[in-house]
Amino acid sequence: MKKPLDECTFVIFGATGNLARIKLMPALYHLDEAGLLPDHMKILRVGRREDNREEWLDELRTDISDKARGGLNEAVFSAFISRVDYQQTNLNDAESFQALSDYLTQEHLSSNIAFYFSLPPFLYADVANQLGQTGLLNEDNGWRRIVVEKPFGSDLNSARDLQQQFDKHLVENQIYRIDHYLGKETVQNLQVFRFANLLLEPLWNHNYIDHVQITHAETIGIESRGSYYDEAGALRDMIQSHLLQLLSLVAMEPPVSMKAEDLRDEKVKLLRSITPLTDETVVTDTFRAQYTAGKVGGEGATGYLQEEGIPDGSQTETYAALKLQINNWRWRHVPFYLRTGKRLAEKKSMIAICFRYPPKQFFKTVQFDDLKPNWLLIGIQPDENLRMEITVKKPGLEMETQVMSLNTCINNENKKDAYEGLLLDVIEGDHSLFLRSDEVEQSWKIVDPILRHWEKQKADVSSSITTYRAGSWGPKDAQKLFKKEGQDWRFSLHPDQAEE
Repeated sequence: MKKPLDECTFVIFGATGNLARIKLMPALYHLDEAGLLPDHMKILRVGRREDNREEWLDELRTDISDKARGGLNEAVFSAFISRVDYQQTNLNDAESFQALSDYLTQEHLSSNIAFYFSLPPFLYADVANQLGQTGLLNEDNGWRRIVVEKPFGSDLNSARDLQQQFDKHLVENQIYRIDHYLGKETVQNLQVFRFANLLLEPLWNHNYIDHVQITHAETIGIESRGSYYDEAGALRDMIQSHLLQLLSLVAMEPPVSMKAEDLRDEKVKLLRSITPLTDETVVTDTFRAQYTAGKVGGEGATGYLQEEGIPDGSQTETYAALKLQINNWRWRHVPFYLRTGKRLAEKKSMIAICFRYPPKQFFKTVQFDDLKPNWLLIGIQPDENLRMEITVKKPGLEMETQVMSLNTCINNENKKDAYEGLLLDVIEGDHSLFLRSDEVEQSWKIVDPILRHWEKQKADVSSSITTYRAGSWGPKDAQKLFKKEGQDWRFSLHPDQAEE
């Protein structure tokens, strides 16, 4: 039985921004509706706008109504808003932080405080410094925690610099580097699927697995994030964080226990086992491209260079794919393929594990070309399921085969948003689904050689980035990452669906 949650105050910087309005406040409302928040927990929204309670309560009602499962529960909402207050704060003004400190140290508020940085990453260090100088990160009279969104730095050096700024006022167990991907039901189910089923463990190695593909495909473009995205690109935005996290969960060794530090130890060990890319292997084992105009879902879509906020001639990638090798006994010579892209044919996140072909000589009476490898498919979004493809005999007199799927759908009846579980973990003090500093650093070490090489390509006026049509599955040339005959990208959880 879990111990009762500590009473606390939950402070959200950037409370008027999209993340806070669309994700954080609805998530806290749903936790309150489920009776999971501490009884006297307070929520303080911090922003630059003037405090007009009537105005921001109307906004809050609209935001939560749009996301409330089964419609807004008026009784719950009434109780929820009694927890909520607003404080106008200038993030560059020490006096504003002193006023914030005065507010948070009132006797009727808990001395346990969580600070959520729903802010642009370049503000993280400044806000942490202001909190530290005001004494709000001191744990002499209760715990203090900060939550930061990705990206944690823009490369290895900037990530180290940011960590050094945090180290002036915080220790590691006060920092929660959030990756909402890790809060998804199917991603969390990976741990149970891998370590609670002895059936698969003997097969989970290079003797039986041919290769692994991890895909995150989006149909949307960059929307209103033009200035951010053109600086980041697909590699930083998705692969350095989300997809490397999925890779580590798929490939890590069984931890000593399911405690946070044991889990994170194994993830870090796995990331350290990835063979570093060189200038030569970046050329052969990575691929980048950018979408042009096309049709997505039957509707016209503009090209990346025509999006708002994108400079003329930008060579920022909206599609990135790479092949990685893990240099340990379990995964020796098993390639891991990661890819992500905007404006692709479908919205889909999946892990596809391809097993080796059976020995040819065993099936002397069967046309070997008709045999298909077994696949284990893990759908993350929008289809949350586990699917295994096996070969069986077709009914009839001839020795002919067909693929049959064993499918387990995740029950979405009580589906929660990923942020709900992660915010509850922050209040509980559970780091299991949050990134540790050495984990972040190791992820940057993997992608830094790619970033440096691609920056050289961008600076070369004689080179141009490969393009792909919006609404397609990306550039055909990305197939070059596969070396074996018969290997190709997996586009669907279903065997009868192929690339457009």
